[in-house]
Amino acid sequence: MALLLGYDVGSSSIKATLMEAETGRVVAAATSPEKELDIIAQEAGWAEQHPQVWWDHVKLATQKIKVQAQFDAGDVGAIGISYQMHGLVAVDKEGEVLRPSIIWCDSRAVQIGEKAAKDIGPDKCLKNLFNLPGNFTASKLRWVKENESEIYSKIHKMMLPGDYIAMRMTDQIRTTPSGLSEGIMWDFEKDGLAEFVLANYGISAELVAETVPTFSIQGELTTAAAGELGLKAGTNVSYRAGDQPNNALSLSVLNPGEIAVTAGTSGVVYGVSDKKDYDRLSRVNVFVHVNHSADNPRYGVLLCLNGTGILNSWLKHNFVGSDLDYPQMNDLAAEVPVGSEGLVILPYGNGAERTLENRNIGASVHGWNFNIHKKAHFLRAAQEGIVFALNYGLGIMRDIGIELKTVKAGNANMFLSPLFAEAFATLTGATVQLYNTDGSQGAARGAGIGAGIYRGPEDAFVGLKPVRTVEPNTSLTSAYQEAYQTWESVLKRQLSA
Repeated sequence: MALLLGYDVGSSSIKATLMEAETGRVVAAATSPEKELDIIAQEAGWAEQHPQVWWDHVKLATQKIKVQAQFDAGDVGAIGISYQMHGLVAVDKEGEVLRPSIIWCDSRAVQIGEKAAKDIGPDKCLKNLFNLPGNFTASKLRWVKENESEIYSKIHKMMLPGDYIAMRMTDQIRTTPSGLSEGIMWDFEKDGLAEFVLANYGISAELVAETVPTFSIQGELTTAAAGELGLKAGTNVSYRAGDQPNNALSLSVLNPGEIAVTAGTSGVVYGVSDKKDYDRLSRVNVFVHVNHSADNPRYGVLLCLNGTGILNSWLKHNFVGSDLDYPQMNDLAAEVPVGSEGLVILPYGNGAERTLENRNIGASVHGWNFNIHKKAHFLRAAQEGIVFALNYGLGIMRDIGIELKTVKAGNANMFLSPLFAEAFATLTGATVQLYNTDGSQGAARGAGIGAGIYRGPEDAFVGLKPVRTVEPNTSLTSAYQEAYQTWESVLKRQLSA
């Protein structure tokens, strides 16, 4: 029985899934740690994590799987890795990490990206990169060059978080076209490294890892790594992708017109296109999708909202406390009518937001009436605020030709809330199909594709069926549209302040 092992290296936790290749059945799944990982914020707008912590929890999650399922390590045919996007890991010639990783929600490099866009020229950036340089990995590396020159001088290779985990497994430092595009280092016109971006930043192309296909044998598990993980040396590592392209893969979203949505720590709508198109303000971003090729182009158009599940988590730990769990919070929120009786929450409290042109306006509460609003109103206004912020970004995606009809999402995180799922479907007019899958399952399926265990993506989704479908509630469409208009007017006032 061939088994596939997938890891999803997030900023909140590391998830692992052991899957039976032939049936798609999950043999075992584990998460480590149980509590969310810490994010280091030495200054406002900064966000860092230690890569060694990720590796430690990859090992712990693997140990949990081994306890759950008594399997022969030799039956694991391939390993796949999904990871938090846009992070920077810098290592020296010995592969030692030189500083904590600057992760996806860190906004320190915003001004660096803005300057690069002006220096290179917005038109060239958009034509060749489909994005402005923004606050992405290349800009973060330039920040290190400007502010930590001694560390920068020791850098042998820059990597994304998933590249680091793959290095720990294989001793090979490699990346993918999709990974380079998420760092804004991929030239879509020539289908290769964007050397003009590196030249502008004064970064040597030698710091960039070797590029390998997303689906391919990218290395083999070393004896040392196999010993740490309790797996078999020589096992193929055959897939890696950023969390959002991988989330789309996990939902079998691979072709134009297909849409994937996730609402974890951040909220993302990810649509696939075969057209070279982009938002001129770079408020939504375009990356190389996992199944892209020069002959069969596939681009992922990504809308990201940083403040999503993290808002709900903040309310749980700082506002609600131990009195209520998440399902009880959802039930309480549902007692309040659409629009939260005028209470409005803007969920922008997790760094610079791309849909707001990289502005960091912070989270805020508006229309709070001491005589009306209670705990339930805040819980509903938070969920509505997240849906409304996603819908605001969807307007940008629609302008560049992305349509929402049926969308696919994991039956997890914010979509576990019936209120949230209904609000999203009703306001956007989209039918939402929910699946019992996640990033680690997607990574496992991707590993099977990359190792040739599956003939191709079409064969990799055996056993994947929707567990719940949410249709728009047409009786509430007008109420949600009115509530959204109120929310949007508050946002516009904040943006013009």
